[in-house]
Amino acid sequence: MPPGLRVKSHWFRGETSKSAEQQAGAMAFIVWRTAQHVLKRMRAAGFDIDPGEPYFGFMREVMVFLIAVVDRNAHARLEAGPREAFTRELVLRCAATFDDNAADLLPPRRDGLTHGDAFIDLYNELSGHYAEFGAARGADASTAGFAPDFDFVRYLGSRLTATMPPKDSRWVLDQVMDVEAPEAVGIVRSAFDDLLSPRPRAARRTTLSGD
Repeated sequence: MPPGLRVKSHWFRGETSKSAEQQAGAMAFIVWRTAQHVLKRMRAAGFDIDPGEPYFGFMREVMVFLIAVVDRNAHARLEAGPREAFTRELVLRCAATFDDNAADLLPPRRDGLTHGDAFIDLYNELSGHYAEFGAARGADASTAGFAPDFDFVRYLGSRLTATMPPKDSRWVLDQVMDVEAPEAVGIVRSAFDDLLSPRPRAARRTTLSGD
């Protein structure tokens, strides 16, 4: 397996408090990096995720899932106005990052949308689906953050199955539910808590181990 992921998820000592939009910008980078990390781990586990559309199809699904998890954590930590601003900016920043990368490697879409616009459309479609699911039994959002329940994670697994070649499809759910989703959720939950923490980060310290 690839080594763990290291991300910056604290503001440095002496930095002023950040707006919801600035926090969302930092979180969007973490969502992108975490989705890449999941993809690399899936490849290392033997799943075929080819460059091009399979790669970006996988990334789209994982990023939307992680945004939904972060938004549920924001619901527990932020007032309605800041939460809406945070999530809106998070989606827009993730869409821009996705578009920048996809536009270099994928042909233009036949429907005339940019890859970023299509990402936003997918989020708008799936956010309502994810909203129907709850937290894992025993999870306390006030202390540990939102932990998606079985159906929440299974939905991600079912959607990722559709992006995989037939030879891998029967194993995707187990790998996603048992291995990849729990780690990815842990990364973004920890990062979100750190970004909102009033305690400044000392220089040269890291929060998550990895490569």
